[in-house]
Parts: sequence; C-alpha cells; structure tokens
Amino acid sequence: MNIQSAINKEIFIPRNERMLVAVEVRRRKRKRMSFLPTGAKGDYATFICVSVTNTRPHQLLITKVKQFGGSSSFTRRSQWTVEQLRQVNGINPNKDSPEFDLVFDNAVDQWVASSSAEKCIFVQILYHACQTYWEGKAESLGKARKLSKLGKLGSQRRASQGAHREIGAGPSEASPGPASRTLQARRKSYVPPKQAEFINCQSKLTGDACTMNLVLYRCKAFLNRMKNMIATQSRSPGRGQPEKRATGSTMGNVVHRMNVALGERGDRLTRAEDKTVELMHRAQQFADTAHKLALKYSK
Repeated sequence: MNIQSAINKEIFIPRNERMLVAVEVRRRKRKRMSFLPTGAKGDYATFICVSVTNTRPHQLLITKVKQFGGSSSFTRRSQWTVEQLRQVNGINPNKDSPEFDLVFDNAVDQWVASSSAEKCIFVQILYHACQTYWEGKAESLGKARKLSKLGKLGSQRRASQGAHREIGAGPSEASPGPASRTLQARRKSYVPPKQAEFINCQSKLTGDACTMNLVLYRCKAFLNRMKNMIATQSRSPGRGQPEKRATGSTMGNVVHRMNVALGERGDRLTRAEDKTVELMHRAQQFADTAHKLALKYSK
C-alpha cells in the first residue's frame, strides 16, 4: 500500500470522504515558533490533501496531514473548504518548479513539494476539482432560483385569486408579512462566494488536455521516487557488507534500465501531446472555415 492509499484509508474514509490527491511538502520559510509536539527538529512529514465528501451536497476540502517520526499513523491538523481558498500561486508560469503558495481566508502557506512533478499533479487535480465543484454549485443555485420564481408566481396567483373572491378586503391583508419580507431581503442580499484564483500556473495545468499531462507527470513522479529510494539505499550499507552493496548495485542497474525506459516513454508522450494540440488547432481551423462557407452559401 502506497502512502496516499494509507492516508485515504486512515484519515478520509472514516469521515465519509474520498481523497483526490496528496502531495508531500515542506515550508519554504520556516515559522519562528512551533507548538507542534515533535521530537527532533523537523522530525515529521507534511502532506496537503484534496478530498470530496461522499454525501450531498458535495464539499471540496483541503486538509493538512502530518506523520511524525517513528510512527506509521497520520494526524489531521488543519482543514479548509474550497470557499475559504482565495489563491493558488504556481510561482513560475514558464517551467515546472516544486514551489507553490496556498492563500486562505485566515492563512498563507508557502510550500515546496518533493518534486516539480508532484506539485504539477496536485495543482492540476485541484484546478479541475474546483472547476467541477463551482459548476455544480452554479447549477444547483440556478435550480433553486427557478424553484423560488415558480413559488413566487404561485403565491401571486393565489393572492390574486383570493383578492377576487374577497373584494371587500383591505390593502393591508394583501401585503406580505414580515417573514416573507425577510426571506426576500435575504435572497436579494445573497452573494455567491468568490472563486479561487490560479495565478502563475502553467497553461497545461489549467487547460483541457489534462489526461496526457497527468500520465506524463505520474511517470516523472514515479521516476523521482525510485531515484530517491536508490540514493537512500546506497547511503545506508556500511563497511564490511559486500552482499548489500552487491544487491544495491543490482538494484541500481534495474533502476537505470527503468530510468531509460521511462525517459523514452516520456519523450513519446510529449511528442503525442504536441501532436494532439496541433490536431486540435487544425480541427478548429477546419471548423471555422466550414462555418464561414456555410454562412456564405446560406445567403
């Protein structure tokens, strides 16, 4: 079981939530004082997770999870709703970088992911989750407004029918009561929450061709994890342990071959992505030309 599955099983499934993505991070600028019950300095790992509730209406949540040294369990520290998220700053819009900022109503966090690929996966999934959430929110709000308009029309019809039946009724009886006036004032004063801004993010992270990019970034993230694993294993064996060194060298050869294979696969995916974008542009040009011809000959 990988670490994301372990976090989902321990933290989110018991709360009837489903985790979409998690990224391991560390702070770019450390706080001066920390009240966390940690042992040694920096003896914990931090993860930023995006989850959605299984119950309706669905809520999109951003959660900070920590794993302290010497423990296999995870601890939920802070949690925000997507309405509290004000800005996602990708720092550099021109290249892949591991730095990003999250700005909430009551907090500003400056993070560095374990790799640029991990950060790109997180930003891409968070962006599309936010878009899906706000689209569903707007649709439900539109349905609620339609229902309120229908209810208002029905009440007006019933009021007009009652006025026809009781001709001698005074004007004060037809006026709405204080409860209805308060409800109308609340409806008029309702302002939908402002959506989060995604600034300094690469266009391929906030574009439509997301599936190909996700596959490419997942390959890069897997390759980075394997490199870190080999680097850790190469530092761990001491002197007088030739068997472990031999095992490490064999593992290094395997990883080298996987590195070459993943690099070739990444190049092919990049070429396929570029070709897909080119075909999309050509299809758009063809559609524009066909539309102009249709307008020309329809006259």
